[in-house]
Amino acid sequence: MTASRTPEQDTHFGYETVPLGDKQARVDEVFHSVAGRYDLMNDLMSGGLHRAWKEAMVTAVNPPRSDKPFKLLDLAGGTGDIAQRVVDAGGAGLHVTVFDINANMLAVGRERAQKRSLDGVIDFIEGNAEELPFPDNSFDAVTIAFGIRNVPRIQSALDEAHRVLRIGGRFLCLEFSSVDTPGLDKLYELYSFNVIPRVGAAVTGDRAAYQYLVESIRKFPKPKAFAQMIEQAGFRRVSYTPMTGGVVALHSGWRL
Repeated sequence: MTASRTPEQDTHFGYETVPLGDKQARVDEVFHSVAGRYDLMNDLMSGGLHRAWKEAMVTAVNPPRSDKPFKLLDLAGGTGDIAQRVVDAGGAGLHVTVFDINANMLAVGRERAQKRSLDGVIDFIEGNAEELPFPDNSFDAVTIAFGIRNVPRIQSALDEAHRVLRIGGRFLCLEFSSVDTPGLDKLYELYSFNVIPRVGAAVTGDRAAYQYLVESIRKFPKPKAFAQMIEQAGFRRVSYTPMTGGVVALHSGWRL
């Protein structure tokens, strides 16, 4: 007889149910495969809209343009895309720590930062968002863009983000969401499942990776449910802002 599993023991890899302990390895395989062309694929998949979505997050971070110290932790930000955008928007007192579990993605980010002589402004650290190696009250802001849905234990990552934030610090999460515009929802569904995997196969040679990414979006909690998870981690004044008809949402919470 096969033993049954509890919900805590199982998670989802796209639409496939897998043991919770196996999901991280499966996700790692996906991002090792596409790291070198990840940002190019973001442009192709979103028609360039991901740039506007990320700029909205940077605006919400609102880094000081002075030499006032400001420390940002960017989770799952291996390629350094968000980090460099925040650096461009901030002043001399800004420091960003990019934290990602995928070594290939971090290698891309380090190379890009070195080309811009940002070695002393951006740090790149490999590790698991569910167990952050930082003291309590370490950062003024924590961000994560299009990465939270790939974390096996999302609630643990949210708890850790809350722990490392200083009082008055802000958590911002940009993630694909639920299209809420009639007509657009069906069009988006057709585009996601028929076009994106084919483009992924043509550009990166890995159709399965982009099939997973599309499927993982559908399995992610609805905006209200995810907002409740953020509140459960201890955040206050939790809110979310849908963008592009609900294709993505920018979630926000404060440590008060």
